[in-house]
Amino acid sequence: MSINVGIIGTGRIADMQLAPAMQQVAGARLWSILSRDNKRAADFAARHGAKAPVNAHTSLAAFLADPSLEAVIIATPDALHAAQAIAAARAGKHVLLEKPMATTLADAIAIADTCTEERVKLAIAYHLRWHDGHQRIAEMLHAGTLGQPRYARALWTWKADDNSNWRAHPELGRWWGLAGVGTHCIDLLRWMLMPQCGEVTGCSSVIDTSLYGGPHDETASVSLQFDHGTVADLTTSVVFSAPSRFELYCDDAAVICENTLGPTGAGSILVNNAPLEFEIKNPYVGEIQNFIDSIEGKARVAVPAAEGIRNVELLLDASPSE
Repeated sequence: MSINVGIIGTGRIADMQLAPAMQQVAGARLWSILSRDNKRAADFAARHGAKAPVNAHTSLAAFLADPSLEAVIIATPDALHAAQAIAAARAGKHVLLEKPMATTLADAIAIADTCTEERVKLAIAYHLRWHDGHQRIAEMLHAGTLGQPRYARALWTWKADDNSNWRAHPELGRWWGLAGVGTHCIDLLRWMLMPQCGEVTGCSSVIDTSLYGGPHDETASVSLQFDHGTVADLTTSVVFSAPSRFELYCDDAAVICENTLGPTGAGSILVNNAPLEFEIKNPYVGEIQNFIDSIEGKARVAVPAAEGIRNVELLLDASPSE
């Protein structure tokens, strides 16, 4: 038996990652698509083989009214998340919500509360947790094999051609690079470090917007301090391209991850200058599989609402002018 899953949004991540990944998830069936444009929805549904008798929608109400639809993946601009997720929960649909969870703390809490009230599953989509190399590092770290973590940092950038992206403007988003990839870095750092280091107790940042002069971050450097003293830094930018990099320094090990931050599950990892072997596999498959397994009662949601809410809090702390 398969869970019928609809996708809200037909952008790049939905088209290139989420819909293809669903074909490899046991117990999941792509059912229907919602887009603002009917042709775009129909083309997406046809291309990815959505199975519903009426599989393309432009109305959220009509999309959610389908009694055979059981769960939704929301992959729309950040400012739309709250209304769509709350409506889905009210319709009794389980929700896998792309990051960041919302653009305000109040909206993030409202999403979580509604899903709890309606007794539907809510998972937040941080796919880096399903990179096999990251999982192996986390296992070693949390088992104490690497020693106490002392410092970590993440660098993830891309060069935007211009400022036409919706994330650069306030109508549909609140952050640019921080929402595109910085939110992933925050989740990765907290997932890795919190078992040994406690919660984040301090957050400071330097934000630059000088190239385009818009309201949202172009380059952001954020420092996080954890309860037990460990410090972590993350840098995101939309004005230069650099190899992505995650570094972790512990009492007994130095871990260097090159080009593991991204959608492919690939890259290379050194632990004390020795290569770490890991399987290259699609992290989006693992992300969706966990969501489906949680609906079926086979697993707990790996990234629950509390993680999404805390991530939004830290994004807000990192951009105080917002």
